Amino acid sequence: MGLRQTRTRSRRHGELWKLLVAVLLTCLTLLGGGVGVYVWATATRPSVRDQTTFCPLEGWKAVTVMLLDTSDPLPKATRDEVTKRLTDIADDLPEHALLEVRLLDPAFAAGRVGFSLCNPGDGRGLNEFTGNPSLAKRRWSERFREPLDRALDSGLQPQRSETSPILATLQGIAIDRFIGKAAGQIPKALVIVSDMIEHGKDYSQYRGDLSYQRFKTTPVSAKFRTDLNGATVQVLYVQRLIARPIDSGAHIRFWIDWIQDNGGQLSKAIKLQGVGQS
Repeated sequence: MGLRQTRTRSRRHGELWKLLVAVLLTCLTLLGGGVGVYVWATATRPSVRDQTTFCPLEGWKAVTVMLLDTSDPLPKATRDEVTKRLTDIADDLPEHALLEVRLLDPAFAAGRVGFSLCNPGDGRGLNEFTGNPSLAKRRWSERFREPLDRALDSGLQPQRSETSPILATLQGIAIDRFIGKAAGQIPKALVIVSDMIEHGKDYSQYRGDLSYQRFKTTPVSAKFRTDLNGATVQVLYVQRLIARPIDSGAHIRFWIDWIQDNGGQLSKAIKLQGVGQS
């Protein structure tokens, strides 16, 4: 009788132990599932993007426009420096920022567009559990960075022109990209690669003094009044040898005054290496 009770008690202990193990495993499973659900629920969701431009359907997060003026050829040193500076800017763009490369061309009011894509992100900071950093890096390289390299290489080739409508082109770019609902309060940037010599039939910086005060008295001032809407402006200043040398200090001062008077903020004005012929 005592032996039977001992066996019964042992069997009950074994069954209780099995039950405790089962309960513990169930709790661990539920805990693991809960953690997974939490990670999934709190992970940043990728924006729905246009599959051609990579731009979020709800709008860009920032916009940068690069204007290339090659109405006169650029020396190799200048082209090389420009390429490095522009690609550095592109590499530092935030994800979902629109980048455009436009070429100064009298036939196009806002410049001829040579590149227009949003940065799809290169995988930096992407969660391994909810994303694929290596795939993002490859996509960024093949579908954003390499097309940009080709656009810059093509855009920095000489595009001979008898006029240099910088003011009209800047106005057109501002209308296209810096004002309206899409621009809103997002960061806006304009990078200009040019000798900055405005030249047209109504106003030319090859003639007369370079003072902004003189310019303000001309009809061109009102005609090309522009709303840069707080955009930061960087000028990569191309130096040229011309028959009547231009005072580069006074020339840059003109553009500083124009940018400020038209709602922009000059961030940098850099004289590029190399000197080209006009």
